[in-house]
This record gives sequence, structure tokens and C-alpha cells, in this order.
Amino acid sequence: MLDCKRHLDLGCGLSPRNPYGANESFGCDIREIDSLDDLGFTYRKANLIEESIPYEDDFFDSVSAFDFIEHIPRQSFTTSKGHCNPFIDLMNEIYRVLRPGGVFLAITPAYPNVSAFTDPTHVNIITEHTHEYFCGTEPMGRVYGFTGKFEALTAKRETGSNVDPIDQPEFRKMMRRLHRRLFRGGLSHMLWELKKA
Repeated sequence: MLDCKRHLDLGCGLSPRNPYGANESFGCDIREIDSLDDLGFTYRKANLIEESIPYEDDFFDSVSAFDFIEHIPRQSFTTSKGHCNPFIDLMNEIYRVLRPGGVFLAITPAYPNVSAFTDPTHVNIITEHTHEYFCGTEPMGRVYGFTGKFEALTAKRETGSNVDPIDQPEFRKMMRRLHRRLFRGGLSHMLWELKKA
């Protein structure tokens, strides 16, 4: 299990996930929250299509994105940036706020499962190979402006309920996977654990 002191959940709403059991929980979302008192976590508002993650460099031991990255466009035109690649920019930001050795955990609906296309706000369709643009000694995303370098610890099909918390008993995870494959049309999501090199 990852030794995690500070965790950031992107697209957190009022209930940030803390899959590694960090001591301090932080959240970032586009929505305005009426009162920041007594939330139980530190919250900052940001539109991550146009803005940076509003935290310092090398600040977090882990960052998560549960059903979030599929909402980040691959290309866009914004008033602040002009033509840009918001998904590449977000991956750069995640890399920036992670400490060396920190982990990015993402779970997202993936091609070819229908759940990747059902929600009309899904604009970034993830495949079994998308993570490769951000991993290795020379990530393919360099050509689009990705400046980081992740190591893929995990990149596989999974069911969302097997991820939070990440250290559930393997037997329970196996039973959920089997149920999804037999009765629910297969494993609908991709799970990434990417370590900052």
C-alpha cells in the first residue's frame, strides 16, 4: 500500500475519494460550494479545462480521478488559451502536483463499452492504450506537449467498485469482475495507476 499523507481527488463534488487512506484529503471541482466550513477536506474550485490545478508543485502523494477524465476534451478553443489540448494540459498538471514517486489513480469508462458513449458529456474516449501517451522514457504525448514521464503500475480493465478503497481483498474484486463479465456486459472501465518517475 502507498504511504500517503496528502491525496487530491479531481472532480470530487462534496465527497472526495481517498483510495489510499491519506492523512489529509483535498478536492478540486468546477462547482461553487456554498460553504467550505466543516467539509472535512480542503476544497478549491477550478475549471481544469482552462485552469491549472490550484495546488503547489510536488505537493501530493496521490491524485485520483473517478469518472472524470472522460469529461476533459482532447482539443478545445478557450478564451484564455486559444487552441489547446486540455487533456494533455491536465496530465501535465497532475504530474506537476505529484511528488516524485507519487501515484495517479484513474478509473474511467472505456471503449468499446457502451458506457463510454452513453453520457453526452463524455468527450474523451479512453482505450486500453491511451495511458501509453504518458508513460515510458519517451512518452508519445511529447509531440502534443506532454512534459512528464509516468511509469504504468496498472493499466487494465476493471469495475469501478473495485477501486475505492484500492486495497480490498482480491477475492472480492475477482467475484465482482466475474459478475460483470457474466451478467453486465463485461468490464466497462479502465483503471490506471501511473507513478511519477
